[in-house]
Amino acid sequence: MASSITARSVLIAASIKMPYVGLGTWLASPEEIETAVDAALTAGYRHIDTAFAYENEAMIGNVLKKWLDSGKIKREELFIVTKLPNNAMREDLVEDYLKQSLSALQLSYVDLYLVHMPVGLQSGIGLRPRNEDGSFKLDPTTDILAVWKAMEKQVDKSRAKAIGVSNFNINQLERIQKISRIPPVNNQVELHVYLQQKDLQKYCKDNGIIMTAYAPLGSSGMVAFVKKAGVTLEGGKDEDPREDPVVVRIAKSHNKTTAQVLLRFLIQSGINIIPKSVNPDRIRQNFQLFDFVLTNKEMAELNALDKGEDGRKFCGDLLRGMQKHPEYPFPN
Repeated sequence: MASSITARSVLIAASIKMPYVGLGTWLASPEEIETAVDAALTAGYRHIDTAFAYENEAMIGNVLKKWLDSGKIKREELFIVTKLPNNAMREDLVEDYLKQSLSALQLSYVDLYLVHMPVGLQSGIGLRPRNEDGSFKLDPTTDILAVWKAMEKQVDKSRAKAIGVSNFNINQLERIQKISRIPPVNNQVELHVYLQQKDLQKYCKDNGIIMTAYAPLGSSGMVAFVKKAGVTLEGGKDEDPREDPVVVRIAKSHNKTTAQVLLRFLIQSGINIIPKSVNPDRIRQNFQLFDFVLTNKEMAELNALDKGEDGRKFCGDLLRGMQKHPEYPFPN
């Protein structure tokens, strides 16, 4: 019998349950995001993922307030995630930036607050400060351990129910765990059938860290994004796993979409997912993952599609200059 995920959420800390499926909100316009969050809540989503760097917290906050004020939903039913941006990777900035996020979201607390990335950028000169050559202006003095201690204080002050990280590698997780009073409960990373990060998966599982996959469908919107940003993708990075023949065949056998198969593969592997969509129909489809189970053979076939680091999309020119930072988390 294949491994089956039937529960809709996973316990990440004492009495804190994190829904397996959340709505990703990166790269959505202000108009799109309000429609998407409204459609997601209508479809049954209760996990909404955002970040200070997405510049959409205020729009999400408007929708949440509308639902909460209507009485259709209670705050304790929601699971809201946001993140500390790269330009605030300093111990003295953590509290201020979380307060800004809470104000925009019109909430008194978030359920999970993440360090968006271990790479710090220079503060006080904009969200994404860049040099004349387009590379990011780095803060090489970033101290992720000091930042973590400041994150812990936000739990103490009830601004965050739980804390975690995003885009951290095993070495960085180990260093945080050694000094933490409140260990990270979550690591949100790029993870999909072409980039499965199996060593990181094992480490997180062994150490009680829940993984959340961003770009769980392989980020088909990446090509348009990088073109707009004026950067390029290395060869093969624009491949869409939804078009992979193995995925197509498995989807047909279950009378499901290829996206549903890719998402089911991840949650059946015990990984939380935050697929991003602004299309109400696809938002509903991305939530319909608990009425079928992939067989052991199908899981093995999907596991075999892993391309390792060749499958990583969020790297290279997209993060121009970050490779020089001492905390750059990906293989150079």
